[in-house]
Amino acid sequence: MSEPAITPELVAAHGLKPDEYERLLEIIGREPTFTELGIFSAMWNEHCSYKSSKIHLRKLPTKGPQVICGPGENAGVVDIGDGQAVVFKMESHNHPSYIEPHQGAATGVGGILRDVFTMGARPIAAMNSLSFGLPDHPKTAHLVKGVVEGVGSYGNAFGVPTVGGEVRFHRSYNGNCLVNAFAAGLADTDKIFYSAASGVGMPVVYLGAKTGRDGVGGATMASAEFDDTIEEKRPTVQVGDPFTEKRLLEACLELMASGAVISIQDMGAAGLTCSAVEMGDKGGLGIKLQLDDVPQRETHMTAYEMMLSESQERMLMVLRPEMEAEARAIFVKWDLDFAIVGETIPEDRFLVLHGNEVKADLPLSKLSSSAPEYDRSWVDTPAAAPLGELPEIGPVAGLKALIGSPSYAHKAWVYEQYDAQVGADTVVTPGLSAGVVRVHGTGKALAFTSDVTPRYVKANPYEGGKQAVAEAWRNLCAVGALPLATTDNLNFGNPEKPEIMGQFVGALKGIGAACEALDMPIVSGNVSLYNETDGKGILPTPTIGAVGLLKSLDDLIAGRPVEGDLAVMVGHANGHLGQSALLAEAFGIEAGDAPPVDLSAERLHGEFIRANRKSFRACSDLSDGGLALAGFEMAEGAKTGLWIDSEDIGFLFGEDQARYLLAVPQESLAGLQAAAKVAGVHLALVGQFGGSKVTLGTDAAPLAELAAIYRGAFAATLGV
Repeated sequence: MSEPAITPELVAAHGLKPDEYERLLEIIGREPTFTELGIFSAMWNEHCSYKSSKIHLRKLPTKGPQVICGPGENAGVVDIGDGQAVVFKMESHNHPSYIEPHQGAATGVGGILRDVFTMGARPIAAMNSLSFGLPDHPKTAHLVKGVVEGVGSYGNAFGVPTVGGEVRFHRSYNGNCLVNAFAAGLADTDKIFYSAASGVGMPVVYLGAKTGRDGVGGATMASAEFDDTIEEKRPTVQVGDPFTEKRLLEACLELMASGAVISIQDMGAAGLTCSAVEMGDKGGLGIKLQLDDVPQRETHMTAYEMMLSESQERMLMVLRPEMEAEARAIFVKWDLDFAIVGETIPEDRFLVLHGNEVKADLPLSKLSSSAPEYDRSWVDTPAAAPLGELPEIGPVAGLKALIGSPSYAHKAWVYEQYDAQVGADTVVTPGLSAGVVRVHGTGKALAFTSDVTPRYVKANPYEGGKQAVAEAWRNLCAVGALPLATTDNLNFGNPEKPEIMGQFVGALKGIGAACEALDMPIVSGNVSLYNETDGKGILPTPTIGAVGLLKSLDDLIAGRPVEGDLAVMVGHANGHLGQSALLAEAFGIEAGDAPPVDLSAERLHGEFIRANRKSFRACSDLSDGGLALAGFEMAEGAKTGLWIDSEDIGFLFGEDQARYLLAVPQESLAGLQAAAKVAGVHLALVGQFGGSKVTLGTDAAPLAELAAIYRGAFAATLGV
């Protein structure tokens, strides 16, 4: 089959700018073949090369005594003591999920699980952070239904519990939903597997499912804005098979235990191209591939298609040659493909052969570490104007506006489609501040949370970035866990627009400052840019996934308030309503500045919560919706009423940071107050749990009425 001529139009269709193509020509000294153009396109696109972001990503704090492996591998690795490590990462599958929600979300889950078990870890937990357009937008209900089904069907069948996450709705996601998938696994610290190839003449082995045409060009599609050609992009979405992935997990872990693996890399974005190049580049070696030996499930596949296919459930490995027979037997047993498709070579070459022809012969190191790197121009986000006079609303009406909106309504419709108990180690299921999973066979547990408030980031990228990390810190502290480390999923619009790049730079500065101050280094992550449709960008959404450690389950905070418990607030209420959930949901107002984040107060208050966990029965951090929403959620979960001694809207719904709400037995109050005085922590007695009503000052409503709104609003609003 003859390959198409390389034209400026073909180069542009591959996402390469004219100057980037000129750089390509300088590197290889000739016109590329069609396959070589595809390889460069895949390796140099935003999704794989981080060309617009890596100059800023390098400034993030990534080290700490607990960090075994930071960014640069498939996932981050953090020590949890006793010779064990938690391995975790978060990654986006935004564009595919908008085009084909079920498969886009499912393969997002599959991809992040492979990132974790490629490192030698058995997955123990998953989360997802989902952002959709307005509920009345014609595509929203379809996307919500498809994405939730896709996440659930893959995770449930694979056998990993989904223990947390977020779901939000905003008009900026109308044309570009966000699907951010998180996975974590457990490994022994002396049995971590890395992707750098080593040794010359070592066999390069293809493992897992066969290669098809699904996903060809997926990484390039993920690095472009959407427009009216969106339906043409449907073939770039992969199709997943969780049962094959489960077999791949077991086969890989068995193979790793055998000692046969030198290095291993999952085939994710850009498939065979990216996995082979990254393994060679990290090891300072070349790679020679013979595509005739690649297992294929479609006929007459070209070299271009095989190199860029993103078919799922595949791995690439460098193998100890003397153990080939043993390794092959393991994969035959699990009914998976095992094929030697190449070898490591000493030269800096990426040599791709197919049908006795050289389809690509490129300097391998130039594909990865020498990809373009841009310091794009950026401008600071202008300071927000102060809030003007606000419309009046009663306290209960304000609460109803929040709990009746799908962003803040009860999310049971979503998470009840996920199996949170598979594996039998889940201690806290979705619904509290963080999910908690027991470290099997020990007394320890790990807590997981995912957080960001995009309105804050748009208004003030620096404070919004700090707040995303601070809220993750609070959520972990609220269940009694010591925060360990974070992963980030940085979702932004077009980085070629200075105002968007300014959001990115500002948010990263805030994230970095908070991670440094709170000893929560970033150990892995993902950047997703060009989240725009017809020139309209999403709200900047730098999702923070965080992991914390409970050295004993005796340290877990997971109680519910009981009748008579006192409602005690940690921290100061200054009535900050700028960019608040109340204004957004009750009035459609997104104005004012984001709340300032005092990182020393965050640290002090989180440490106070963990140190005094025996003095209270239940705890929630205060974030969106402030004291009123957090108090209602605690009361509703306990099926008891609540009285808060104020009807001031700023006091009730303000979103000042570094705050928690505690349910304190009356006999414990004096001791807690004494501890707070010693620690220099401000406590305020704000009300009491009990009765059958929610009373805010003098305004009241039956708990049963509010609970019906809260539990029915999500499905009713979306018609799902």
